[in-house]
Amino acid sequence: MAVSVRPIVNAAGIPMESSSQSPVILEVDAKQGGGLPSSPPPPHPNRDDPFEGMTYDPEAIARHYRPRFFQVGWRFFRIFWPLGLFMARIWLDRRSGKFSKREQKRAIQLRELLTRLGPAYIKIGQALSTRPDLVPPLFLEELSSLQDQLPPFANDIAYHFIEVELGAPYYEVFAELSDHPVAAASLGQVYRGRLKTGEEVAVKVQRPGLAQRITKDLYILRILAVLADRIPQINSDLVGIMDEFGERIFEEMDYTQEGRNAELFAELYGHLPDIYVPSIYEGYTARRVLTMEWIEGTKLTRIDELQRQGIEATHLIEVGVQCSLRQLLEHGFFHADPHPGNLLATRDGKLAYLDFGMMSRVKPYQRYGLIEAVVHMVNRDFEGLANDYVKLEFLSPETNLEPIIPALARVFNNALGASVAELNFKSITDEFSALMYEYPFRVPAYYALIIRSLVTLEGIAINVDPNFKVLSKAYPYVAKRLLVDPAPQLRASLQALLFEEGRFRWNRLENLLRNAKDSEDYNIDLVMDQTLDFLFSERGSFIRDRIVQELVANLDLLGQTTLSRFQARLRSFWSPDQDSGSANGAKPAAKGSDLEHIQRILEILQQTKGFDASAIAYRLPEILLKPETLEMGQRVMGGLAQRALARLIRDLMLSGEARDRQIEIEVLADPDQPPLALPASAGTRR
Repeated sequence: MAVSVRPIVNAAGIPMESSSQSPVILEVDAKQGGGLPSSPPPPHPNRDDPFEGMTYDPEAIARHYRPRFFQVGWRFFRIFWPLGLFMARIWLDRRSGKFSKREQKRAIQLRELLTRLGPAYIKIGQALSTRPDLVPPLFLEELSSLQDQLPPFANDIAYHFIEVELGAPYYEVFAELSDHPVAAASLGQVYRGRLKTGEEVAVKVQRPGLAQRITKDLYILRILAVLADRIPQINSDLVGIMDEFGERIFEEMDYTQEGRNAELFAELYGHLPDIYVPSIYEGYTARRVLTMEWIEGTKLTRIDELQRQGIEATHLIEVGVQCSLRQLLEHGFFHADPHPGNLLATRDGKLAYLDFGMMSRVKPYQRYGLIEAVVHMVNRDFEGLANDYVKLEFLSPETNLEPIIPALARVFNNALGASVAELNFKSITDEFSALMYEYPFRVPAYYALIIRSLVTLEGIAINVDPNFKVLSKAYPYVAKRLLVDPAPQLRASLQALLFEEGRFRWNRLENLLRNAKDSEDYNIDLVMDQTLDFLFSERGSFIRDRIVQELVANLDLLGQTTLSRFQARLRSFWSPDQDSGSANGAKPAAKGSDLEHIQRILEILQQTKGFDASAIAYRLPEILLKPETLEMGQRVMGGLAQRALARLIRDLMLSGEARDRQIEIEVLADPDQPPLALPASAGTRR
């Protein structure tokens, strides 16, 4: 057998230190008999695991463990006794003032404790390792090793799994394979290898006895969830959350499902700028063995190393945020475990996603509900936000929203700050958590993984940039979706956003356009096309009505202002000593005209990438010849004629001095509205 040895790098692309345990690549000559010293294969490690290959079934798990009281009780003791002791030590350290001296020791103890407790608790540690705002730095450093540096299991078992799952010894399947794992995580460990066709690959092999260990912990945690659900102060569907977690972790134990997840993820998001998804080799993948393209990369949390490579970590975080938004709000298929071990910066500056075992889905009504909730929250429409919580199943349809609306206003006004740029996801979730104790909110199961994903992503972002705000980076995408998505739910949200009490909110349209132009794939031509299609459709009739009203009002006001100024100039010409101040009072400077808003909107459009004035001019004749445009023109002319006739009747019925005084009073009272009032003797004011 010909074997050559060369050093390799770990999953993060860093050369591993040489030691007796450092992995090497075994280049195997299969004709001479194989890689390791010959020995009979070990017995099948999972032959006694009754849950091997099953899908998650809480009733079947309960039937299995219910009669095994002592086995479950012993496991319960082994989990919560050491956890209780650890918490007691932390409490004593703080009481005695020795916490800072013992912090490193306690961090190591916590990491070792979670490792001993098994995969479910390792995942908790992984989530904590991304929260620098919650966990002290020394604990963060220790817990980060739970991402891919756990104790490995024996190579003999891993090689045997490869043979059982792929149907041949590893040396017949792979041209090269490292003699030690380059990374070990909660569910499996990874070897670096090469296919006989030359591709460099990562080979992930599942831990033995995994299903039995996880099901026992899930059974215990589910019992605790059932008991906790009976406590009135608990406002979460803990049993549903546990079942959701159980389903995802059982899917994660099936590597063929992970391979399908990776392929779908690549199809949906692999085309996005600066996103890279590794290829899956289906012929080398089975339930407990996954073979995927090897990725050379660096964790996003290694800021100094990224800077040496000329990679901007903040940019990749923004790329990850935009990708996550598309996962949650566009396609509804999202990566539920984006910890730093699963996100790498490649050498060419792309963000590579790894580990597609824990994925989840968001249904269409949930996606649209989340977008609507963000819009209502940003615009402080708390009545709309309360109704969003009903749609998203946080509140039952029978809930009385009247006392909840002012509570939402009180809580979220504290979290929102002065602008979208100040939005902080953690502060909002914290404020919302406080609100749940006072009112009948109940967190649905699907939302738990969304929160976990977003909180983990924000934790990574805060580690890179303490001032990073996930929601402020998200709003441009939300604004873009509101402007271009033809879904009826979002059209209704856009209508509610732009019109309030019968008046068009120009400032909100400006805000949407200003934010949307910063979205990476914002297509101004698509916005124009969909805007025109919607405007001239039956659903857009309400906008056409308001455009007619605005045109009539503003053209009439413009005419009146022009006439007043012309009359003032004539009076000053014939009577230079006459004070013309009353005429100048007609200048509508108090509130600003809609024409000024339109001018600002045109400036925003001109600054938008892809804006082409010639393309708009090309569309203009077609727009002007549409039947709806002609009908709008007739209505505008009719409205102006009606106002002119009403004004003529009023002028005929008022004396000169009284008429001037009436006009001045009306203009000063509301310069945006033309003076159309009739005197009391002539009829009611309109």
